[in-house]
Amino acid sequence: MVVKIRFQYGPRVSRRGRKNRHLALAAAALLTPAALTACALALWRLAADLHMAGPFAISEGLFSHWQVWFAAAILIQLMAIFLNRYGSGQPVVSDPDDDRGEGILVAEPRA
Repeated sequence: MVVKIRFQYGPRVSRRGRKNRHLALAAAALLTPAALTACALALWRLAADLHMAGPFAISEGLFSHWQVWFAAAILIQLMAIFLNRYGSGQPVVSDPDDDRGEGILVAEPRA
């Protein structure tokens, strides 16, 4: 006599976990104000060049140009966007009762 025991399949666990999601979200939250600050400095330098504002605080060097500040603002904001996407990704293991279909698919038991 041969007895076969069939177990129900559980959720699959991915080995590609996002371990530092909370750190990525915290860094992204801090990078957005930094990008706004760089943009404000770029606008200040541009207004100073057009004689619409007072003298800019940095008069010589690489950071005395408004283009550098705009490029820095764009790069910082792109980093914040990428960190937000990394930090708020899909869950590693899906809930079988969840009907939204996020995460990893759970295999149905065989009949």
